Order: sequence, then structure tokens, then C-alpha cells
Amino acid sequence: MTADSTPKMFIGALDAGTTSTRFIIFDDAAKPYATHQIEFEQQYPHSGWHEQNPYELIKCANECIEGAIKKFIADGYSASDIKAVGITNQRETTVVWDSETGRPLYNAIAWPDTRTSRLVHHFKDKEGAEKLVQTCGLPISTYPSALKLVWLLENIHAVQEARKRGTLMFGTVDTWLVYNLTGGSTPGTDPKFVTDTTNASRTMFLNIKTLKYDDFLLDFFGVSQGVKLPEVVCSADDNAYGKIASGVLAGTPIASCLGDQSAALVGQRAFSVGMGKNTYGTGLFLLYNTGEEPVFSENGLLTTVGYHFKGEKPIYALEGSIAVGGAAVKFLRDNLQLIAESDEVGQLAAKVPDAGGVIFVTAFSGLFAPYWIDDTQGTIYGITNYTTREHIARATIEATCYQTRAVLEAMAKDSGYELKMLKVDGGMSNSDVCMQIQSDIVGIDVVRPQYRETTALGAAIAAGFAVGIYTDFNDLKNINTEGETTFKPSITEKKREKLYSLWQRAVSRCGGWLQDEDDDSETQEEKRIEDEVQKRFA
Repeated sequence: MTADSTPKMFIGALDAGTTSTRFIIFDDAAKPYATHQIEFEQQYPHSGWHEQNPYELIKCANECIEGAIKKFIADGYSASDIKAVGITNQRETTVVWDSETGRPLYNAIAWPDTRTSRLVHHFKDKEGAEKLVQTCGLPISTYPSALKLVWLLENIHAVQEARKRGTLMFGTVDTWLVYNLTGGSTPGTDPKFVTDTTNASRTMFLNIKTLKYDDFLLDFFGVSQGVKLPEVVCSADDNAYGKIASGVLAGTPIASCLGDQSAALVGQRAFSVGMGKNTYGTGLFLLYNTGEEPVFSENGLLTTVGYHFKGEKPIYALEGSIAVGGAAVKFLRDNLQLIAESDEVGQLAAKVPDAGGVIFVTAFSGLFAPYWIDDTQGTIYGITNYTTREHIARATIEATCYQTRAVLEAMAKDSGYELKMLKVDGGMSNSDVCMQIQSDIVGIDVVRPQYRETTALGAAIAAGFAVGIYTDFNDLKNINTEGETTFKPSITEKKREKLYSLWQRAVSRCGGWLQDEDDDSETQEEKRIEDEVQKRFA
């Protein structure tokens, strides 16, 4: 069936992001028919800590499915018209639960969380650390799941006890969702305890070449005993993920699962070597298709699995992960209250021709690719009596654009190929001002699709391949191509380089802010918080 034929079948996509969950129903031409979205609570119990309630993740998923199906039925369709569901999720966020009860043993530790910064330094000094990148594709940092699990094993009594009993289950958000959607601890169900290769490649437990758990990696992080790890399966598979156990979609197969950035790569149809995309979400994530063999970066990038469809060879990608994107806009809105709504940041930024010499290094979780500076926090340089909130707004947008340029330059060095065009999606890409600034700073065309929920679209495309709705990438050549907007550079090369030089100078000065010595008062505060959370999950 071709992508432009009359709609006869539908696919549901569950997009479990960092701050919200949505369920979108697409037809076989990838046109959205119904959607329902819920924003869920973020918990910040201590500086650098970022948690989520695992129960709320499931509750939001179920409510979004119910809400979208209700709208779908109201439009004259039936839930049985949905042939499969695809899942895409925030990556690296870590969940632990008990295999006997199905109950979480602690809050989910979200991917931007930096409580493991001390562990980073410990493991970087450990024998064998130099082998990690060539084995799993990732550097030691607070970002991947590995150190989050280590922290839980070292600090949370309930987790330690479950490990002794042999009932400790570990998973990223995809695993937690699939496990519960397919029945969880409900008697008489067949819950699936699985993860796909794109999510597994973000844990530091997976050998990036064999796509299997690696004994050296498990031993290095001390998790080779007493921890149940999910089975690693393909991103698109008609059998591996089971069927939804209850609710309006009971009996519907889950046919795909991809980490959100891999899903966006698929949604942007970046199926050829050399194609890439940048997603402007809570963070920014630039992925570049490198083909069937992993490419190991010498310039601060990550090697990851782009996607892996059943019966096909895995496709790898280089990734530049930027910790703070939309989160900085949220910071202006919620913490500083400089704006009332997120979309006002572009309106403010447009009122000034530049940031007035202000540089905002939005290192709330340290700096990720290509810098990997853990010992820093958010820093604003260049504030004078001339500075206004308009300058701060523009500097906030520029921070994401400068970091994107740094990642693009690193990718060019690693691949030997410079992108001529940057495909974009995600919340911040809705802003014309932001995308024009991005084009000015990187000096190439920035292309934005009319429909920008490409993460959910990618999950739907993968599920469609798994159940035979699509059989060839040519089926997708016309998907989401109408109404594209192209932003072209509008400033001189001299001005571009001057601005970027100022950013580089700020980055060079922001490291070393955090010290690595123990602080008794901080340790006591962390212990108090841990005790509170343990009581909540007792």
C-alpha cells in the first residue's frame, strides 16, 4: 500500500515525553486524525535532582489513549480500525520496580538529573574506563541510565532489598510502559519485559556492535548480579511487544518502540546516510545517519542506534545531545517569570536586533555534546545596565543555536561531510524567530515541516512497517512534505563568526564552578530527601 492511497488503516502513536504524554492516531498516509495530550508533574526535590512518578507515567499514557480514542469514535471511526500502536519515549530516564508486586521502588530518575556527578568522577578513574566509548558508544556522564541505577543500588534500601530477593527489575520508560500496558502484575496477563535497541543503546549496558548486553560493561558498573534487565528486541517488530491488555485498545498489538530522538529521525524520513535532523524539545538532539556500521566520534559526539526494523540491519547514528533547550524557556516562564507563555520568548527576542552582548550558557545539567563539562551550572555573561528582558530572551534562544552549531561542526569532523540543510522539529521549532536565528548562526538553510510532531510520526511509521502497512521506504517519500518552511541565513559571515566567538569564550570560562569535595551539609540534606522518598515508597 502506498502512502497516498485512500486511508483504510490507522496506527496509534504513544509519545511519552519528558514533560508531557500524548497519543496521536494517524492514517496510513501519516495524516493525524485525533490526539490527546497531558502534561505531568516534574519533581525537583534537591538542586540537580529531577524525578517523575512512575505511576503518573502510566496514568497519563492510559488517559491519553482513552482521550484520543473518544475523539476518534466521535468522528465516526472505531477503535478496531487501529491496527497497531507504536511507542516513543524520553530516553535514559530510569525506573526500578519489583517483579513480584509490579510496584516501583523509587521515583523515576529523569535523564537531565545530575545527582550522579560524584559517581562520574569515580568511574572515570576506574580501570577499564578508557574502553567504554568503543564498547557502548557513550562517555561516562550523568546522562545515560547506568549511573542512575548505580546510585539507586547504593542509596535506596528498597532497591537493595529487592536485589537480594532477586526481584529487582530495571528499565527505561519504554520498558515500564510496555510492561504495564501488556498487563504488569495483573493475574492472567502476559506482560512483556523488553526494550528496543535504540533505548538499550542509551544505558551503557549494551555493546553497540553486537546489540547485546556486554559482560564487561555490566561488571564495570557492578550490575551483573541481582538485577533483571529487559530483553533487547528490534525497534519495529510485530510480536516482541505483545498486545495491550485492557482498556479501549485491548488486544491491539504494540508493534514498535523507539527512543524519542530515533523516532524523530524516522519521522523526518532520514533513511539515507548523511541525512540528519535536530529536535528542539526539553533538550536538543541532533542525529546524523551513519549507515549500517557505528562511527565512533573523536569530537565529543555519541554513537547510538538510529533505528532497527525486524528483518533489516540496524542503522546507526552520530548524536549531539544538548541538555537544555525548551527547558530554558520554561525556566524564564516559571522561575524568573519573564514571560507568561512559552511562545512569548520569540516575540520578546524579535524586539531587539541582537542579545546586546549577553551570553546565556544554559548549563542547568552541565554541558553535553560536544563539550561534556559536568562541573558547571547555568551562567549568564555580559549583563550591564543596558540589558533588558528582551536581551535575556534572545540570549536564551541563541544558546540553543550556538550549541547546535558546535554539534554540527563536530559531526562534520567525524563524518567528513558538512550538512547543507538542517531538518528541524519539536516545540521550539514552532518559533519563526528561533529558526531564523538558528539559520543565521549555522549559516545553512533550516527546513521545518508543516506537521512537527515527527517523534510520534516516527513511532507510527515504524509500527506501520512492522504490521505490513508500509513495505518500502518509497511508500513514505511524499509524507509530510507539503507546507515546508525554509529559513535562510540573513547575516554576514563576519557577524556570524563574531557572535559564535563570544559564545565559545563564555563556554571556555564556565567550567570548574562545581567543586568535587564533599559537603557535610549537602550530604545530610540528600540523606533527608532520600529518607522521605523511601518512606513514600515503603
